[in-house]
Amino acid sequence: MSSLDAKFARLGADNAPGQEVRQNADDLKSVMRGDILPGTPVDFSHGDVDAFEPTPGARAAWEAGFKEGGSQAYTEYRGAAAIRADVAASLAAFTGAPVDPVDELIITPGTQGALFLALGAVVDRGTKVAIMEPDYFANRKLVAFFGGEIMPVALHYHEDAPQRGPDLGQLEAAFNAGAEVLVFSTPNNPTGVVTSEDAIIEIARLAAEHNVTVIVDQLYSRLRYSGETYTHMRACATRPENLITIMGPSKTESLSGFRLGVAFGSAPLIDRMEKLQAIVSLRAAGYSQAALKTWFHEPEGWMDTRIAQHEAIRDDLLKIFRDAGFRTACPQAGSYLFPELPKLVVSPEDFVRLLRLQAGVTVTPGSEFSPHTHSSVRLNFSQDHAASVAAAHRIVDMVERYRA
Repeated sequence: MSSLDAKFARLGADNAPGQEVRQNADDLKSVMRGDILPGTPVDFSHGDVDAFEPTPGARAAWEAGFKEGGSQAYTEYRGAAAIRADVAASLAAFTGAPVDPVDELIITPGTQGALFLALGAVVDRGTKVAIMEPDYFANRKLVAFFGGEIMPVALHYHEDAPQRGPDLGQLEAAFNAGAEVLVFSTPNNPTGVVTSEDAIIEIARLAAEHNVTVIVDQLYSRLRYSGETYTHMRACATRPENLITIMGPSKTESLSGFRLGVAFGSAPLIDRMEKLQAIVSLRAAGYSQAALKTWFHEPEGWMDTRIAQHEAIRDDLLKIFRDAGFRTACPQAGSYLFPELPKLVVSPEDFVRLLRLQAGVTVTPGSEFSPHTHSSVRLNFSQDHAASVAAAHRIVDMVERYRA
């Protein structure tokens, strides 16, 4: 295998949302047990925008952008100036620190695009990058793609952990060992852990002391449960000089289909990101950018209702899995559950495929998020409530069928 082939092999997308249908299942026939379990198919690999409709006014905003024509279709590479000004004001109010819409913000093709641009702006061959385990699957793949060296840092995500959150001792050791970049998500994807205020302050202090660039993915920071508090690193009194925050209207607002994200922070890095975007995609889709006019401007009470709806689904699924004996951390925010499966007669990866074929339930294997969480599966529970509960019961039934 050539070095280029090996590079792309590490980007395997077989388990990415929507890609599961491309998998070959012929090899499962010899291990398959029992009949098909009836029920409405549920795809927990991503949120259901039919169960949770996009924010009110998003379609009208898009149509207005379409009618505006060329001026909206061909914006600056970093996004339409007027839209950036509105978004910057909203983000400043939300995070507690000013955002310069001219130099410190870029609109991207989804938060995935923002992550690619941010890491592409700071990771070169040999760059040492501290990465939480588990964390969003693209973090590891992108660092490897850009030639960086991964320095793992444990994330303690169960409630019975002595200190829930990043292992700060391991993080400091990584910084002492030469890590130049830290990338992590809070709320964490896949576990839903929110990094505490004390931890954020300490991470910011350590990063500033060691001159580490920090990229923090805050995609789900609006979808917080039961009064959970949230600390934005960019509002810390001591913070790293190079800091990029990533957000976007995605699962929380059900605007994933518009493929919109934003990155904001250090002007020199935003400038690099724009230059990279110029040769990758030119800009976020021009007409879609107009939908950002609805972001943070939802009707009064709309977000509270959406949070309550998700919290109710979370609690029901959590009870089902815990009653079945699956060790499952309670997410503090976001729309993900990360239950651990008991020992099975098939590999966890094969079980995920069997689950889709025999029970009509799609989940993402835990091996996508860390080498140490292969026995877990990730579920995005932003779904129809009744269908997701029924699907969770089918997962339990399938585990019993294949339990070792």
